[in-house]
Amino acid sequence: MLEGFGLSDAGCVRPNNEDYFISDTASGIFVLADGMGGANAGEYASRLSAEKVYEVLLSSPNDHRIEALEHSFVEANRAVREAARANPELDGMGTTLLAVRAVHDGEVQVASVGDSRAYLCSNREFSLITHDQTWVNEVGSQLGLTDEALRKHPMRHVLTMAVGSMDELRVDCRPLHLNSGDQILLCSDGLHGVLEEKILHQTLDSQKSLPEKCHYLVDAARQTGGPDNITVVLIQLM
Repeated sequence: MLEGFGLSDAGCVRPNNEDYFISDTASGIFVLADGMGGANAGEYASRLSAEKVYEVLLSSPNDHRIEALEHSFVEANRAVREAARANPELDGMGTTLLAVRAVHDGEVQVASVGDSRAYLCSNREFSLITHDQTWVNEVGSQLGLTDEALRKHPMRHVLTMAVGSMDELRVDCRPLHLNSGDQILLCSDGLHGVLEEKILHQTLDSQKSLPEKCHYLVDAARQTGGPDNITVVLIQLM
């Protein structure tokens, strides 16, 4: 059985929160989105895409093919692009999208677009299980630049893929087996972009409850200055 808890905070700088999450332990569906766009377009894109993924997955609970999870992202992309075409004020909006769904006892599937991340904490080991679709990760890292140069590069925040950015969507999907006690951390870059991985690891490896861990991480990101919206969804196999 999966347990989950989610928390989202605007941070200390942004006037609004363009992140959105769904944490439904009953259905085993967890979604996180980090929107972008002018005015309120980012908020709209993140909510629309997350709710579309949730709706599509709920409508076919017995379809455990990983292609079904990918299809829910394709439908989310279609919904965001159609909404942008229908309303000029939403033109150019987009969002990252990250989802985990349970398919069998201990078996989950993970899908992502953009740079929101999923980490696995298993047997006290901590690892990144998603792939950042960013210029730094997919282009800059191939140019021989140092890690320090990449961290300061003006293209460091540029996504190479986002829901709503183009008709053809490249979704990274993978199955994952969990053992009892394993945890999956879903987070926007307002968390992983400001806190070192060792802090994330130490927090998940602590004896705190899931809500306590989420609140601790959000507070820690705010204490660094909270330059972006901060969203955390923590899932654990009991």
